Amino acid sequence: MEKFIYRKSAGVTALSVSMKDFTYKKHAHREYALGVTLRGIQQYNLDGHNQLSYPNGVMLFNPEQPHDGMAYDDDGLDYVMLYIEPELMLEMTEQKEVFLFSNPIVYNGELERKIVNLSTAVLNQRDEALCYELLVSLIDSLTLIEMKTSYRKADPFVSKAKEMMHASLHSVLKLDEICKELQLSKFKFIRLFKQHTGISPYQYFLNGKVELAKHILEKSRDVYMAVAACGFVDLAHMNRHFKHSYGITAYEYMQFFKW
Repeated sequence: MEKFIYRKSAGVTALSVSMKDFTYKKHAHREYALGVTLRGIQQYNLDGHNQLSYPNGVMLFNPEQPHDGMAYDDDGLDYVMLYIEPELMLEMTEQKEVFLFSNPIVYNGELERKIVNLSTAVLNQRDEALCYELLVSLIDSLTLIEMKTSYRKADPFVSKAKEMMHASLHSVLKLDEICKELQLSKFKFIRLFKQHTGISPYQYFLNGKVELAKHILEKSRDVYMAVAACGFVDLAHMNRHFKHSYGITAYEYMQFFKW
């Protein structure tokens, strides 16, 4: 049986998953995501490469890094994830620019333990002060271990396109307007966008809608407000896309998410 539990504390969202047959569609998150495979093998495509995270593997996802996900075999898998907003990560690491993890999976006992400790505290709704202390300890370990980082060089056309997309998440993707603003043909723009992001403009726009819906649900606990604000046809339409990214429907997220 598939089981997805979300909780939030100290500015961090924790996720506990036990799944067997569920498959994530290709999607991306705005946050950094750090996770640990507890049981089984997690299989996913990342930047065009197939990745396998075995038990004790620490999975590191960069912001807006497209990926899918599934259990490698019929035994299923259990894992935990932590989602950290880029602004919070930069503040805690005292970095000025968004940095990227070069290694998608590492096996580091200390880092693994601290991710599990923080996720356990958040999921069990321990005191927020404790969660903050565990978060600081995790970030300190993250910056101390030998892990290469690279810095993102944003393409100006892609950056402008993203700005226009985020400004119209309540509507439909206005591809003609974006291409006119950038003075690019649709074909050149789609290829350029996918080259720099690893995902199509339409999928990026759809991901943005889902992310916005999630934030609205966290603040308002009103699924119909999220449907209207994000321009979905109806609740079923939003739920379908929400589940592709988060494993549960928007309504279930609203019901079980604790913060």
